[in-house]
Formats: sequence, C-alpha cells, structure tokens
Amino acid sequence: MASLQDISPPIALGALDGRYRRVVSALVEHLSEPALNRQRLHIEIEWLIHLTEHHVVPGAGSLSPQEQASLRALVEEFDAAAIGELATIEAETVHDVKAVEYFLRRRLTDRLDDRGDLAELVHFAATSEDINNLAYALMVRGAVQQVWLPAARQLVAQVAQMARHLADLPMLAHTHGQAATPTTMGKELAVSAHRLTRQLRRVEQAGYLGKFNGATGTYGAHLAAVPEADWQRVSLEFVTGLGLTWNPLTTQIESHDWQAELYADLARFNRVLHNLCTDVWSYVSMGYFAQVRGQGSVGSSTMPHKVNPIRFENAEANLEVSNSLLDVLASTLVTSRLQRDLTDSSMQRNVGTALGHSLLALDNVRRGLDGLDASPEAMAADLEANWEVLAEPVQSAMRALAAAGHEGMANPYDRLKELTRGRRVSGPDLRAFVRQLGLPSEVEERLAALTPDGYVGLAPDLVDHLDV
Repeated sequence: MASLQDISPPIALGALDGRYRRVVSALVEHLSEPALNRQRLHIEIEWLIHLTEHHVVPGAGSLSPQEQASLRALVEEFDAAAIGELATIEAETVHDVKAVEYFLRRRLTDRLDDRGDLAELVHFAATSEDINNLAYALMVRGAVQQVWLPAARQLVAQVAQMARHLADLPMLAHTHGQAATPTTMGKELAVSAHRLTRQLRRVEQAGYLGKFNGATGTYGAHLAAVPEADWQRVSLEFVTGLGLTWNPLTTQIESHDWQAELYADLARFNRVLHNLCTDVWSYVSMGYFAQVRGQGSVGSSTMPHKVNPIRFENAEANLEVSNSLLDVLASTLVTSRLQRDLTDSSMQRNVGTALGHSLLALDNVRRGLDGLDASPEAMAADLEANWEVLAEPVQSAMRALAAAGHEGMANPYDRLKELTRGRRVSGPDLRAFVRQLGLPSEVEERLAALTPDGYVGLAPDLVDHLDV
C-alpha cells in the first residue's frame, strides 16, 4: 500500500487545511506560522527604525527614509523564499525569534550598503516575548477585524433581513417544546439577531495590548545599556505607534488577559449562533421552513425525498470545536508560572484553528439560511390546531375585570385550566365558553373574535428594535 505521507504536495492532516481550505484561507494571512514570522520581522524592523529615528542609543547611526523604506519592503515582499530561508536558519538556531533576528541582520548587508554598524541594534534589549506579544496582538487584531468580523456582520445582517421580511408571519411558539403563546417568525429571528449584535459590539470594542520591557518587565537591560534614556516613554511610543494599547505592568510576558476577554466574547457569539442553528433546525423539522433551493444536491444517500439540514448541523459541530479551543485559550493564557513559562507559546498557535472553525460555521449558517423558504401554510395549520393557547388572553381579561370589581370573574385560571388542559379545544368550543362567562359586551366580542394567528401581541412591532 502506498504511503499517504509520501504524496506531494503534502496532504493536510486537519479539515481546515484540507476539505474546508477555501472557506478559511483568508486567515492564513494573519494566523499561520509564516504570518507569525512576517509580523515578527515587522516588529524587529519597526524597533530598529524607532531606536534610530529617536536617537535612543547615543552615537548610533540613523536610517535614511530610503533605507527605512527598503527595510519595510521586506515585510511587504515576504514570500516563499523568505519562508524557506527562515526555516533553514531556525534549523540551526533551534529558536524561531532568533532566526528572524539573523534574517534581518543578513538583510542589513544585502539591502543596505555598509550598514553593518546597525547590526547590534537589531533585537536590541529585547526578549523574544517583546517581539512575540506584539506580533500576536497585530495578528489576532488583523484576523478578527479583517476576516472574522466582516463575515459575522454579513451573517447577522442576513438574519436581521429575514426577521424584517417575516415580521408579520404568525407562528405557534413552543416553550418547553409545548404549544405556547403565538409569536411571529420574524420576531424570533430578531431575538437572535439582537443577541448576536450585542456580542459583535463586544468583539468590536476589544482592546489589543502590548508591552516592550525586557526579560522580566523591568527594563533592566535597557537601563544598563543606556541609563539616560526614558525607557518607559520609548516603550509607550513604540507600542502605541503600532496601534496597540501599552501595558506598563507585566512579567516577561504580556499577561494575555485581553486575549482571554476577546476569546470569551467570540465563544459567546458562537454559542448564541449555535442556539440559532438548533432553533432553525427545529423549525425545518416542524415544516415551518422548506429547504427548496439547490435541488441538485443529494439530501440523503438512500432516501430520495429527504433534504437534510446539514448546513446547520455542520455549523453546530464547527461551533463546538471552535468553542472548545476558545475556552481553553481563555482559561490557560491568563496563567504563567512566576515570571515566565512557555505554555502560551504552544497554546497561541491554536488561535487560527479556533477562529477557522468559527468562520466555517458562519459560512455554513449563511448558506443554510440562503436555502430556506418560510412555509406560512405549515405555521397556520399548527396555529389552527391549537386554539387552547387562547386560554391565556381569556383568563388575563377576566383577571383585569375581577380587579376592576366585575362579578362572576373569580378563579379565571382554574376555569380555563379545566377547559383546556390535556385536551384539544376548537374555535367553536372557545367562543362558546367565552359567551357564557357574562363578560361586558365589548370584551366578549373582542375575545370571541380572537384567533390563534391573530394573537401575536406586539411581535411584529418588536422587530423594529433591530439596529442592524
């Protein structure tokens, strides 16, 4: 038997880099290993430029605008050759950040004539985590803001559009899985859109923190080398110049609390979306939605009549995988033994997988919703079969009359329970009951005219609260 390990190009081990690569490939720009090295290179170059431009180290040379541009172009031109060269260097250093440092030192010779005088300012006074924490902050921010958030906003807008379109479509509610006070399909979808929007705003407001303060967060090497520099100001200006929020108090690592907060918010969005998936799956099962588009697809391998709600089922699975990773990221990244351990190094390499499964779920749900048509007939049939849900408005009207001093309105709940519990009630049954209660004529007529599909309260108007 031929070995799959020997096939070239290499076969992907994981689903995201194999079967679902097309959907999640945009995350490669931000959360892959080469993206990490590219951001490390970016940080090293910007640190070198910052030191020289602000004359932090007395007597050190400076870089001309042309030289700065030439170095920054290394990031823009980062390609397969650069990736391969870094891999070769790392095989010798057995240290990923050191490999980037040596890569940049080579480029001072290759790109800039006679600038070996600046070689010792590459990675000056920096620990690996000074580079890594800033690289990860920029990577995660880019992935969330440029890839995940646009996809999530698109989906929420789609749900909100469906909610508005179906705002007036009456539907039997099913609290505890039982027939309950009618609502509208639009209002129920609006609840999901509203919940998702709240979580989106939390993600949009996330802070991305960074630090640059040395091996134990004390600026020890900085002060020893250049005691006259205001190193806190240098650090603050460098970190904020990257568009990040400066963290002044850390150990060797930036504490990762911001990551834990962000991942918790992403996981909560996922859980709300998972709830939408299970609800829509149930509505499909009830016949409230028909899966009528894309008829060329195979729904079941053995039953020709079936169109399975696989988009929502796949989304559930991917959301669960995403959340398992987001949860462990959030719970473990906030802890580091004493001033440093390396558990975060391996852990953070899973951020791309966590966001990838969430992104895949967003695509699943979007395509699933695209393939649905509401079925008013099925909803109307369920409403017509459950007139007993009108026991609630009748007994509520009787309570209001009793509170106002009307006689004959005692024990309305028990009287309606006796009529409706454990049995089907037809329209004529309910109207006959209403007419023998001795209600004021205007109340009697209002309740006698009530139907299940008309008993939706303010549901259609509530959809207007959406601000998506």
